[in-house]
Amino acid sequence: MSDSKASSGSGKMWGGRFSESTAASVESFSASIQYDSRLYRHDIMGSKAHARMLAQQKLISAEEGEAIVQGLDAIQAEIEAGRFVFRPELEDIHMNIEKALTERIGEAGARLHTGRSRNDQINLDLRLYLRDECDGLDTLLIDLQRVFAQLARRYLGAVMPGYTHLQRAQPVLLSHHLLAYVSMFGRDRDRLKDCRKRINVLPLGAAALAGTGLPIDRAMVARELGFASVSDNSMDTTADRDFVLETLFCLNLIQIHLSRLSEELVLWSSKEFDFIRIGDRYCTGSSLMPQKKNPDIPELVRGKSGRVTGALMALLMTVKGLPLTYNRDLQEDKEPLFDALDTVKASLAITSEMLSHTEFNKERLRAATTGGFMTATDLADYLVSKNLPFRQAHGVAGRIVARCQEIACELNELTLEEMQSFSPLIEEDIYARLSIEGSVNSRTSVGGTARSRVEEALGSVEQQLGIHI
Repeated sequence: MSDSKASSGSGKMWGGRFSESTAASVESFSASIQYDSRLYRHDIMGSKAHARMLAQQKLISAEEGEAIVQGLDAIQAEIEAGRFVFRPELEDIHMNIEKALTERIGEAGARLHTGRSRNDQINLDLRLYLRDECDGLDTLLIDLQRVFAQLARRYLGAVMPGYTHLQRAQPVLLSHHLLAYVSMFGRDRDRLKDCRKRINVLPLGAAALAGTGLPIDRAMVARELGFASVSDNSMDTTADRDFVLETLFCLNLIQIHLSRLSEELVLWSSKEFDFIRIGDRYCTGSSLMPQKKNPDIPELVRGKSGRVTGALMALLMTVKGLPLTYNRDLQEDKEPLFDALDTVKASLAITSEMLSHTEFNKERLRAATTGGFMTATDLADYLVSKNLPFRQAHGVAGRIVARCQEIACELNELTLEEMQSFSPLIEEDIYARLSIEGSVNSRTSVGGTARSRVEEALGSVEQQLGIHI
């Protein structure tokens, strides 16, 4: 009996041993084409490489290989032109393309699946897809880093309070604060690059779970598709979704970092802070209160962190109880992955756009550095420079702060005579150290907020990001 006859009982390309057609309810419940159709380009790319390998290994004829490649190119053109009709009863992207190919070129199309399974095929499609997505995410992260670097250059010299526990702590340069996000998103880029290394392993050839007895050439397919290596255990390969989970973890950290940034933007745009003004095009009003200008974009970005975290948790719970090797549960990997990718990409893009239309209120930022004894640490450091042990210096500075609170004055308003009553080591030069600029520019350690260090760091960032001043 031919393959086509064997599958006629169920109408499926795998239906040879079935005597009944699949229930419509099962088809509806189990179909994935409604979301995995986005993998069409990668599925076709993998199939073309597989066909060329089969022809080289003489598992199909050269003419059949060429017909398959041309047929797949034609199908891709139809999909991209919007003329291809995806059929839910064919379950997934693989079967839709293979069925269309067989209808187009005949028996040669039925030979394409030689030496592979949908189990290693979907793993391949996802890896090809995620390689591209990682590269796209890197571009979006670079765009965001560039926005921060441009803002840091624009506002170089502006001072603001640095916070711990959301309490004013020490004065810093605004540019230093902005460059902190360049570093944060730089780590996200590094993580994605590292994740991409583990994505970039060819799974095709693992077949259903045990490999194949046919003389395939996995190394050739790896070269064709740009994979750095081939997987080394067929059972692990078909069961593996670590690379998807790792990608989701990277996406989570990116979105969490965007959420932390968004929280600051929400706070800073409030009248209580009044540090920034987000462009009107990126805010909304209230249907009841005419005066309102709401920072909806950062609020939404902050809120979307929940769904990205949920995607990771969903797949972790799916994978945790699965025995080796492939189980249909793994079909549940794609919807959360695709949603998380779409969410993070959209969040990165809109955040970059919004920040490009955000202005910082330099006067208000500077005013916020006054009061609160923000240079008290500088007083302690000054005493340390006079050879007083830090713990003792800390105590002296604390007592001076208490005295200032008692008489309602700032540190630099206390007379030298009164300061010297707490420590004879204090001299006239203390007042230069207690100024905002003196405090900021004293922080010259590597990575510190001194202007010289910030200019150095900014120059390095601009060079790395290809920003020409």
